[in-house]
Amino acid sequence: MAKNDTMVAEKAGRLRREPLTDTNLLLTITICIFFGMYIAAMLIWGGGFLNPQQFFDIFNNNASLIIISCGLTVVMIAGGIDISVGGIVALVTMACVVYLDDMGGSVPGSILMALGIGLAFGLLQGYLVAYLEIQPFIITLAGMFLAKGLTTIVSVDPRTAKHEAFVPLKEMRMDLPFEFLGSYGKAGNFIPARIEPGVIIALAVVAAVFVILNWSKFGRNLYAVGGNRQSALMLSINVKRTIFYSHLVCGLLAGLAGYVYLLHTGAGNVANATIYEMKAIASSIIGGTLLTGGVGNVIGTLFGTLTLMTINSIVVSSGLTKPWWQSITTGAMLTFFILLQSIVLSRRSKGAYKPSLPRWLKFGGGIYTAEKGQPGEGEKPLGEGRAGEGEKPEGQ
Repeated sequence: MAKNDTMVAEKAGRLRREPLTDTNLLLTITICIFFGMYIAAMLIWGGGFLNPQQFFDIFNNNASLIIISCGLTVVMIAGGIDISVGGIVALVTMACVVYLDDMGGSVPGSILMALGIGLAFGLLQGYLVAYLEIQPFIITLAGMFLAKGLTTIVSVDPRTAKHEAFVPLKEMRMDLPFEFLGSYGKAGNFIPARIEPGVIIALAVVAAVFVILNWSKFGRNLYAVGGNRQSALMLSINVKRTIFYSHLVCGLLAGLAGYVYLLHTGAGNVANATIYEMKAIASSIIGGTLLTGGVGNVIGTLFGTLTLMTINSIVVSSGLTKPWWQSITTGAMLTFFILLQSIVLSRRSKGAYKPSLPRWLKFGGGIYTAEKGQPGEGEKPLGEGRAGEGEKPEGQ
């Protein structure tokens, strides 16, 4: 009898509905809007939206943007910003092309060069922001101009990579094994859905950052520092080191994104990745990351990027082919998401809106301070501005 009671209690615990954290609430909103928008596009415009390859092309064309957005999410969760990432991407593409074609370099060497450039910017900017306490916007703005200037020094003219070992890597495409994802050409031939290697790299980065944010001490510290730095200091969290590492990660991912960009285009150009930093910030915000810090989820960032690029496809399908229409719709969508976040979080803080999910549907995001990582009654994630009493301190 006691055993049956225990089993019933365990089942009831699993089915118990728990309040959504701010991170998960904004993530849920983003995912619902994306799928609703894409399904509406399939029903209204049809055409390319009914072809699975167009969906995969969103990933193919924006793999580097996804990687950059992941880096921005890490920095923004900690309460910072980095607008140098677009310049770093341009510098990486140009430097790698010159290294491969003019200096007889190797593909592994070019990959190390790309990561080294990103790491150097991350080290410099992270040190200035974290330890000299200079505003991140100013430092990364200077970093953006520095990267653009260095790109011009490397080569003023656009360059196309012709290295014999790099070209096959650039042209590589992977066929997806599922036949229902393919399509048929006008001649009746079957065309399988294809993705580029950069997509695999981007999804691997999303998975790695997701694990770091949700199940590592560094990830918990990011939410704590972004939520409330004074509370983080009271918990003996090394705030400066956490901020430094966040910029280091962002710089490293910007270098990796630069190489993925090169794999997609095969060209080095000063104009490469123009306004990518703004697109990455917009993707993070649409995905539920707050500029104030402490709230964010890299899965939301992924869907934020997909949402942003799907909007552009819808604009083109609507016949609005002029470039300014994409800028207008992007600005309108970003404003809509910021207002939506403000309204939802404001009503939530006043107790007027308390959505919840069953415990077994709870998705990762934020940190909990109750015992064994589960939220207790009335507990709030530390990443949302409140210091947890049960958090294990980290030494200075």
